[in-house]
Amino acid sequence: MKKILYITGLFGIMALVASCNDDFMEKYPKTQITEGGFFKNTDDLKTYINGLYNDGNLMSGGANSDDESDNVTFKTSMGDTWQMLYGQLSAATASGWDNWGSLRSVNFFLQNAGKATGSETEINNYIGIARYMRAYFYIGKVQLYSDVPWTDKALGSDDPDVYKTADSREFVVDKIMEDLEFAAANVSADMGNKTRIHKYSVLALLSRFCLYEGTYRKYHSELNLASSADRFLQRSLSASEEIINSGLFNISTNGTAAEEFATGGEIYISTAYRALFQSQDLSANSEVIQWSDYMYQKRANNSDRVKGLDYGLTRAMIETYLMKDGTPFTSTAGYATKTFGEIFKNRDPRMAETVSFPGFAAIGANNSMPTGGGYDQIKFYPRDETWQQRGGGAWEAIVVYRYAEILLNYAEAKAELGTLTQADIDRTITPIRSRVDMPSLSLATANAAPDVFLAGHYPNVSGANKGIILEIRRERRVELACEGLRQKDIYRWCNGELQAVHQQGIYIDKLGAYDVTGDDIPDVAILASADDESSIAHLPDEIKEKLTKLAADGSKGFTLEYGTYGHVLIEGDKNRVPWENPKFYYRPIPQTQIILNPELKQPFGW
Repeated sequence: MKKILYITGLFGIMALVASCNDDFMEKYPKTQITEGGFFKNTDDLKTYINGLYNDGNLMSGGANSDDESDNVTFKTSMGDTWQMLYGQLSAATASGWDNWGSLRSVNFFLQNAGKATGSETEINNYIGIARYMRAYFYIGKVQLYSDVPWTDKALGSDDPDVYKTADSREFVVDKIMEDLEFAAANVSADMGNKTRIHKYSVLALLSRFCLYEGTYRKYHSELNLASSADRFLQRSLSASEEIINSGLFNISTNGTAAEEFATGGEIYISTAYRALFQSQDLSANSEVIQWSDYMYQKRANNSDRVKGLDYGLTRAMIETYLMKDGTPFTSTAGYATKTFGEIFKNRDPRMAETVSFPGFAAIGANNSMPTGGGYDQIKFYPRDETWQQRGGGAWEAIVVYRYAEILLNYAEAKAELGTLTQADIDRTITPIRSRVDMPSLSLATANAAPDVFLAGHYPNVSGANKGIILEIRRERRVELACEGLRQKDIYRWCNGELQAVHQQGIYIDKLGAYDVTGDDIPDVAILASADDESSIAHLPDEIKEKLTKLAADGSKGFTLEYGTYGHVLIEGDKNRVPWENPKFYYRPIPQTQIILNPELKQPFGW
């Protein structure tokens, strides 16, 4: 750990605190927050904590995409995960370690908060929020590196612990749990407008993280920690149950459960589901536990989501959605060769609320074909052009934690523990499906005949509960699509190899023109090459002039599976390297950090 980072971290938090208190700089030294001059009362604690809320290392701002997962095709901007998938990541090129200043800011607070006078309950509330933030920081580190150095003090530049060795995953996770348990017992249950950390935020993180850690330990043999998996699954279960039993949350049904799209023909949509992702204020939504205020945190610019400029959604994700009657799409005749105009018919309404479909009209964008590598995401894309515009794109509220995830966590934890009943399913999965008018899930049917398509995705699932575990995984992928959880799900299940394949997009049955807007007028032409218009020669000149012309020869970034037909294959996506287990479940520590601190050791295989 670089010493300079700790110093920078303190100056950073000083600036953040100052921004939350207009006369802060008049009261305290401009170079540092002194232990003697600050932390006098609960107002000081509140001011300091408010200064931490914009630090993405300490709390989630939510997510509006599944970047770096198998839900997404090749992405034009490449972080460490993408570089790893293409064999370009090494200790020499890795990033992502140099954020320890955020931890120092939290530890500095925790070292001094006890000096404040005032209500013990209020003081412990702020200490609990800080411990939640420290836990969140370390969860991120454990998920990337497994063994990491634990510190609960604000290290100075001459502190020997700056150069300490990594602590074991077991030790660090136990410390994370201590922080979260303190927070759960002490953070206020007052949710306010739900944009700040409260008791149910803490329980939601406990529900999420304990499910992650329990299943990770169960399925990852390299850790040799399977014997402790159930402890975490049980805690995920109890945290979820506390949220459920509070009676404060329910599945939001404000809108229509399912209706046919006016011009789509057998395409089902759901405004009740859409409402969660098309709002600028989620404070009154009964399903939302915590959300990011678009005005305060400005983390949700969605101007490129539907235009296909950055990525597309994959064939594998699309094929996961059930038919409207609850049967698997992959069990229907000819499912693999259905065209863009056919694939949306009679499907789970959540699909047409997530993926651009024939007839969809977007603000400032046309329905597009494979320019983004696959199916275009419309979940989170604004439908109301009166929304306030910022920097050319619409800003909106983003969910951090919502009740549907808690119900799914509960069901999965019980399924993994072998205690799931039909009553549990009716309590959890059924309300989620009912929101979009989808049939209930049967425990007996799922276990009697596990879905072959799902089993192929998750070959390491076995036992009497195989079928229901697979169906819960389907439900997670569908309900929580593009909400930033998919990569962590396939990692904890030890199915990261799903990332290592050349992802496929839309199926094209032949070269020529296609109607993608639902008005029976061709909009897009897929050509053999940029200058070969033979496949559209029969069309009237006025239509040919208006067509968006895309060449299936790689000149526009894609080819077709079989040359003149087949699923779209993204050129930039074809060089993924074989998955290395367990190495690819972790990230390398940058070599510069190993040089600074030789006590650090690279994780598995790096």
